[in-house]
Amino acid sequence: MRYILAIDQGTTSSRAILFDESLTPVASAGQEITQHFPAPGQVEHDPGDLWSSVLTTCRAAIAKAGITPSQIAAIGITNQRETTLLWDRASGRPLHNAIVWQDRRTADICNDLREAGHEPMIQAKSGLLADPYFSGTKLKYLLDTIPGARARAERGELAFGTVDSWLIWNLTAGRVHATDATNASRSMLLNIRENRWDPGLCDLLGIPAALLPQVQDCAADYGVTDPDLFGAAIPILAVAGDQQAAMLGQACFQPGMMKATYGTGCFALLNTGERCVASENRLLTTIAWRLQGRTTYALEGSIFIAGAVVQWLRDGLQIIPDAASAEALALTADPAQEVVLVPAFTGLGAPYWRPDCRGAVFGLTRSSGQAEMARAALESVGYQTRDLITAMRRDMGGESGGSLRVDGGMSASDWTMQFLADMIEQRVERPPLTEATALGVAMLAALQAGIIADLDACAAARPAARCFTPQMSAPEREAKYARWSRAVTATLAY
Repeated sequence: MRYILAIDQGTTSSRAILFDESLTPVASAGQEITQHFPAPGQVEHDPGDLWSSVLTTCRAAIAKAGITPSQIAAIGITNQRETTLLWDRASGRPLHNAIVWQDRRTADICNDLREAGHEPMIQAKSGLLADPYFSGTKLKYLLDTIPGARARAERGELAFGTVDSWLIWNLTAGRVHATDATNASRSMLLNIRENRWDPGLCDLLGIPAALLPQVQDCAADYGVTDPDLFGAAIPILAVAGDQQAAMLGQACFQPGMMKATYGTGCFALLNTGERCVASENRLLTTIAWRLQGRTTYALEGSIFIAGAVVQWLRDGLQIIPDAASAEALALTADPAQEVVLVPAFTGLGAPYWRPDCRGAVFGLTRSSGQAEMARAALESVGYQTRDLITAMRRDMGGESGGSLRVDGGMSASDWTMQFLADMIEQRVERPPLTEATALGVAMLAALQAGIIADLDACAAARPAARCFTPQMSAPEREAKYARWSRAVTATLAY
């Protein structure tokens, strides 16, 4: 029996999951990572925490499975995207904490790019908008603010990478500096139509080419691990950003299929096949995956706060002891209360793209309490998803996209998924295994290792999903969504 080790390095935790040859999970381990908030709107991770948590969880999963490292045919890496690291090539030491995708500190840089008229060129080449979300302006910030960093970068002494590149570098003891097409497509530096780092975009942001990793297919040779790490040299054969990996894990292989992952944020992707659709509704055009040199594209809508709003209920307001308690509390809310929460804690993502926006609550009365806040928090996810799907329908000429396949920790809430189905007026499908992100990259690694013949076999073996169908009346749905729309308008105005 051969196994696939999937590394899933996320925003709030790292997980390692071992899959057998039938892509059934056999052992896993997880570890939370510390979030650092040095200033309002700023979010960082300690690069050492990212690496040590991955190493610890991988070793723990292998030990739980009771297998030898030589039985692992391949490693696949999936990761939080856009999070930006800069390190010394000689020593491997980071020059700064990792700047997390949620971080808003480069908003002024993005404003300057827009005011100078550069955003149309950025969107045409990269598929992205001029927003702090993406890696390019984060990297520019590091080069501009760390003394001597730009000169060292130009001399080739430094390396830039998203989390996948950082992990590959450490797993291979600094022998491989690479990334895959999906992570590269989130940098604002890659020409997604030509599949190469774009000199014009790099010059615009002042990024020396010597900093950049090699861009490879999602299923490819990324070197082997240092034998001292696990007791054997294990091939790294797959890399994909977490949302693209989830799309694969949900078997959204055909154009028109759509998935939404509810983790810290929510990210909805619509497969557009080999067609690179330029959004007219402020969505992102991105690479879904690249295999054997052939690129599949997607439209993406990004919500910055989804599961994080439940963490806020737990850690900020301290009204629930754990995330699982949010649904039970929401069920006790007074139906007559019309509380609306706009969770723009780190700005509003698609289709608004307002990094300066902050959260707000509307409709409070003397009777409003913890239950109403919990319900409003969960409902905000359904409202934001409808915003995304409405924009996708417009970009695709009114096509509905069929059912929505969901995964991620928040998708485990039946109440939240039913509200989602009611709000978007579409069927919502939740697979038995909600760890679609790890499954997706395991599929890629198994494909490259020759364990599976093609991805279609995975789609055929996909287990039956739990389905949620719309139950809410049209007048109630539209009244609720109208309140949300008014709340967003007021929040933007504030």
